[in-house]
Amino acid sequence: MSKSTCTQGRRYILLYATAMGWRLVRRVGPYSEVLLLHKTKGSPLLGKSPRPILYNLFRGPQYSPRCGFRVETCRLQSTTTSLENTKDDLPLSGITVVSLEQAIAGPFCTRQLADLGARVIKVERPGQGDFNRHHDQRVKGMCSHFVWTNRSKESLALDLKQSGDLDALKKIVAKADVFVQNLAPGATERMGLGYEALKEKHPGLIVCDISGYGSTGPYRNKKAYDLLIQAESGFLSISGSPSQPAKAGNSIADIAAGTTAFNNILAAIIQRGKTGKGCRLDVSMLESMAEWMTFPLYYSYEGAPPPVQAGAEHASIYPYGPFQTGGDGTVMLGMQNEREWGIFCRDVLQKAAVANDDRFATTSLRSKNRKELRAIIEEVFSAYEADDVLEKLQTAGVANAKVNDMAGLWAHPQLKARDRWTVVDSPNGRIPALKPAGAAEGLPVRMDPIPAVGEHNQAIFKEFAIQR
Repeated sequence: MSKSTCTQGRRYILLYATAMGWRLVRRVGPYSEVLLLHKTKGSPLLGKSPRPILYNLFRGPQYSPRCGFRVETCRLQSTTTSLENTKDDLPLSGITVVSLEQAIAGPFCTRQLADLGARVIKVERPGQGDFNRHHDQRVKGMCSHFVWTNRSKESLALDLKQSGDLDALKKIVAKADVFVQNLAPGATERMGLGYEALKEKHPGLIVCDISGYGSTGPYRNKKAYDLLIQAESGFLSISGSPSQPAKAGNSIADIAAGTTAFNNILAAIIQRGKTGKGCRLDVSMLESMAEWMTFPLYYSYEGAPPPVQAGAEHASIYPYGPFQTGGDGTVMLGMQNEREWGIFCRDVLQKAAVANDDRFATTSLRSKNRKELRAIIEEVFSAYEADDVLEKLQTAGVANAKVNDMAGLWAHPQLKARDRWTVVDSPNGRIPALKPAGAAEGLPVRMDPIPAVGEHNQAIFKEFAIQR
């Protein structure tokens, strides 16, 4: 069938179909009405359309199909642009995610789901909220980490040590498609929110557990923060210099885990569309970083020496890294084949003979003799400002980059030319924000506000009929 179906004046978008039913969604003013048609007996529905079932359903009970269907409906507060303005709507519109999250990995995962149209209900502590709200006050009094990872969400403040609040969360999770949590291993099990407890009542629920080391194994209960996982994964052993290992300047272990969780949730939603069944995802920060470390792992295969700590230079390809210019400038350049090396020597250095120097005849020899080669390159570059060197490299077709600082990234001409900046609302006013990278052409960009702690409590309580 087509992506949408219209019956009795009601236009629905098909989210997914299985052999035993369909899940559809439509806009009703400020709400999303989610409709689940699940076949309880009879032959599978392979290749069938929900249109006749919807038609009889809306004509009245006397017209309901005799083959047997369980019909569930749920009205959710809409957090995306109206259906009329979005054509086929955002990919995850109608999907509800409940996230018991803090720090970076969980929030980064769910913000990406929100970018694609999912409704994300973020569960926080009353008053304080996610502790990541308080690490700094750099963005109009708000924390830079929190601003980055929490737009387009609804904040629900609950004290889960109180039975009433815990029961409220269980009631909301029962209506969700995805439940994400990055508490310490075992915490949700003690609350009755572990996968084994949830799947019996909610077989279609996707549960994503994010932790430092996974839910099993000897490191299961070990505390894990981003820098600790950078160390444990071996990342520090290949970064920085031999005298001073260096961490990444961003939370890459958290980002790796959040991205891994995001990817696997998308796959689980697709799989559920085929089987009608949810699943559990056990995402480990260590395993996510280990995947990112697979090149240096293989480089040191069977006891071979690992990549050298080369600072900002490439460990095995040279010249590939930063070089000083005149005026205390720095440029980044790289080449990865002999043709580019010859062009660089002839057209940029204007020393064609260097390309034929036996010390620099191959990539491995250039890497081995990088100290001598650096001296030759920087002697030439010292006569020019950084921008002049970049122009020479670009004209010669040699890969290059400006070594930007944060001010340079804020003002980057390519981001401006591609209209990558917009604004989002927050409790402290409007702030600039980058649009989601790689969004599909023709679809709207979702940039809803960053929530205050507990901002959506009353609306959510009313929607789910929770008495306070």
